[in-house]
Order: sequence, then C-alpha cells, then structure tokens
Amino acid sequence: MFRSYLRLALFAVGLLVGVQVPGAIEQYAQRVDAHRIEAQLALEGFRTTARQFFGGDLDALVAHYRASDDPVFRRDADSLQGLIDRAQLLQAEWQAMQGPWYARALHLALRADPELRAEALASYRYQVLLDPAAIAWGVCSALLLAWLVETLLLALYLMFPSTRQRRRPA
Repeated sequence: MFRSYLRLALFAVGLLVGVQVPGAIEQYAQRVDAHRIEAQLALEGFRTTARQFFGGDLDALVAHYRASDDPVFRRDADSLQGLIDRAQLLQAEWQAMQGPWYARALHLALRADPELRAEALASYRYQVLLDPAAIAWGVCSALLLAWLVETLLLALYLMFPSTRQRRRPA
C-alpha cells in the first residue's frame, strides 16, 4: 500500500513540475522580446545617423567611429558595437522562440542565452496553468518521472537481490 501512495506522490510531483514548463517558456519568450524591443530603441538614433550618412549600414558607422582621430569616437565605436551585438543576439533568441513548442522547449533547455535564461527563471513565479499545453506537459512529465523511478528501483532490486532466505517446504 505504501508503494502505491509513493507512486501517486511521485506522479503528483511530476505533474506539478510539468505544468510549469509552458509558463517558463512563455516567461523566457516575453523577457527576450522586451529586451529585443529595448535594444532596438537604443539603436534607433544610430540607425538614423547610419541611414543619413552610410546608407543605413551600422557597421560602416562603427568603422567610421573607429577610424576617427577623436578618442571619444573611437571609444564610442566599442559601445556601439556592443549595442549592435546585443540587438543581434536578442533578435536571434526571439526568432528561436517563434518556432513550435518542442523547438522552443529544446532551445530554452539547451541553447538559450545563459544570462537571459537565469534572469527569466529568477523572476518566474510558479503557477498552475490549465491550458491544454500545460496539462499535456504535466501528464507527460508525471508519467516519465514515475517510469524512470520505477525502472531505477527495479534495476536496483535486480542488481542487489534480497538477502532474506526463502523458506523451503520440509
């Protein structure tokens, strides 16, 4: 009987963990989008200058700043390049989060920007969503966790048989 309750508890834990996945994915996607918009706004003045003098080429603007005799412009070239690189990273992250659910989950788990992921997960508030995606994630996680633990325990039992002697009929 205890084993049955343990299985139910394990299933419940897996379910509760699984329903968090869609919320965490959405939190990351929203965080990336907000930073992406902010980066685009930070570059807007430089884009205007690049359009006016360099046909819209921000790299040409950076090269112009680097070639300047003024040390202030040379130093600003590094700052501008940093803004451009950040905007490109955020655009790539945003594009990755526009795919199907499994691609978004894999990206968040394996290839997401570590700084952004840590920031998004640090501000994540646990919630129980009752939409179909959360329910599917929850049930699948619960079944997977229950199956993994059951398999592990069975393997341990088979590797280390019981030390109890079985009674033989006389």
